[in-house]
Amino acid sequence: MRCPNCGAPDSRVTDSRDTGEEIRRRRECAACGVRFTTYERIQHPSLTVAKRDGRREDFNREKLLRSIRLACVKRPLPTGALDKLVEEIDSDLQRLGRAEVPASVIGDAALRRLRQIDPVAYVRYASVYRDFDDLDGFVREIRDYQSVDEVEQASASSAQLELIPNEYAIPPKQRAKRGRRPGITKPGLLASDETTATSSN
Repeated sequence: MRCPNCGAPDSRVTDSRDTGEEIRRRRECAACGVRFTTYERIQHPSLTVAKRDGRREDFNREKLLRSIRLACVKRPLPTGALDKLVEEIDSDLQRLGRAEVPASVIGDAALRRLRQIDPVAYVRYASVYRDFDDLDGFVREIRDYQSVDEVEQASASSAQLELIPNEYAIPPKQRAKRGRRPGITKPGLLASDETTATSSN
């Protein structure tokens, strides 16, 4: 693997992580010492994307990543979140087992994931994907987002309340009875055997 800084062919791997879908390797150039990252992925069969205007083109994950990054400019997202998002979309498309998919399938998959991680990025991406002609399109999208978000939050709250037990329904803790402390049953000895053994003593 040639160094992107000086072009030297020799580098050593300093760290390697398997994410399940790819292997991420951190490398260090033996000549200039610059560190860089490489990825090892399975080469899937080519996937054709059917555009709205009838054109066909090969699926390009880098192009998808660029469009999502534009929507997420200056948003407080964790490092690697967008790469993981695109990797998940790519995996979903491969699992479909089809040689051709509509562009709408990819766009909808991106919107679903952006909705979960950042509302501003979601609206930005939707504005390009759905090609808003005027300000009303933005307003409608934001209102739809808020209404769906409120329904999801209400559903989550009701589900959470069902998991929380009612404290008044919990029976009070029983106090230990005063008197002789009960003996400990020996392993392998039934309660009836223990009573017989106690009475015989």
